[in-house]
Amino acid sequence: MSQERAYLDHNASAPILPEVREGVARALALGGNPSSVHAEGRGVRALLDRARQQVADLAGVDPGQVIFTSGGTEANVTALAPAHAGIANDAAHCFVSAIEHPSVLGGGRFPAERVSILSVSSDGVIDCTQLRADLTAFVTASPDTPFLVAVMAANNETGALQPVAEIASIVHELGGKLHCDGVQAAGKIPLDLDALGADMMSLSAHKIGGPQGVGALVLGRSLAQLNDRLISGGGQEHRWRAGTENVSGIIGFGIAADAAVKALARTSNLQDMRDRLETEVMAIAPDAVVIAQTVERLANTMCFAVDGMSAENLVIAFDLAGVAVSAGAACSSGKVERSHVLEAMGVEAALANGAVRVSLGHDTSDRDIELFLTAWRDIHARFVARRQAA
Repeated sequence: MSQERAYLDHNASAPILPEVREGVARALALGGNPSSVHAEGRGVRALLDRARQQVADLAGVDPGQVIFTSGGTEANVTALAPAHAGIANDAAHCFVSAIEHPSVLGGGRFPAERVSILSVSSDGVIDCTQLRADLTAFVTASPDTPFLVAVMAANNETGALQPVAEIASIVHELGGKLHCDGVQAAGKIPLDLDALGADMMSLSAHKIGGPQGVGALVLGRSLAQLNDRLISGGGQEHRWRAGTENVSGIIGFGIAADAAVKALARTSNLQDMRDRLETEVMAIAPDAVVIAQTVERLANTMCFAVDGMSAENLVIAFDLAGVAVSAGAACSSGKVERSHVLEAMGVEAALANGAVRVSLGHDTSDRDIELFLTAWRDIHARFVARRQAA
């Protein structure tokens, strides 16, 4: 008999929704290139247009503002270009928060010497008073230099939400542009680009139950066009992103986006499960610390640690017990690295090195929570026994 398992790593990649799987399978059976003018091509184009509308609805924009990409990383790197801070101005500057995804933290296509890091509080949230001071100092010293600020809507490790609308107001008041990485927030909180005030936003399908390898860059109404394309060539995606579209992936993205909009009403169920999880984790281990617990977070995300525990060992122990969770950060080789997010928050190394993220999703059940707590009870008991024996 196979081991009963609980998948609690939705922030890494959500299991594909059944309706998405079926839609992708139907799309793979289609013939025709969406750029062709014959009936087959027009049929595929109609399906892409429908998906574009569905993704636009998720972001609260018009379909013409959606550019499909290969994922959130490409969307971020496309957005972070000097031309999007000031048209054809190579001297533009980029500010990124210290807790961003690596594709943003590096500044995208900005030269390293023109990228500045914005600090966050001990709760992992941008301090808007400090942000205003930093940007004002920059504008005063370099009044003719355009700038772009990149801040995520929700952190993938801690779930902490950023005050994007307030940040946008400050950035625009001082003459800058704002890019928002909405990859982790999509489907978990309402995302209305106009209400947020961002000039660009990135999305990714596989975080909301869609296929991997497809995402979108959404342009705000304040940014009439993409000033610097990452991929040039043909005329696809309004001539903003060349290459024949990933038809099946985009159609799956659209279906997932539609499902995500409808699922927003059920986030309270996730928060109830998350809150129960936190309460019982700390009842089992009173020395456990929940990261960013005092600020507004995604309803599905819990990041916790116990001083002296190893995140890598914890992930392996949970996996052996049939529970999939993740450490704060993982590199492409699958090895656990120290979290730059927790480091930026000032979390002590002994605690940060043991941080584990639990992220719930559309298929999470009470049984999954029970499996996690049973595993945690055993893992923590063995940890305490080893510490007492030492």
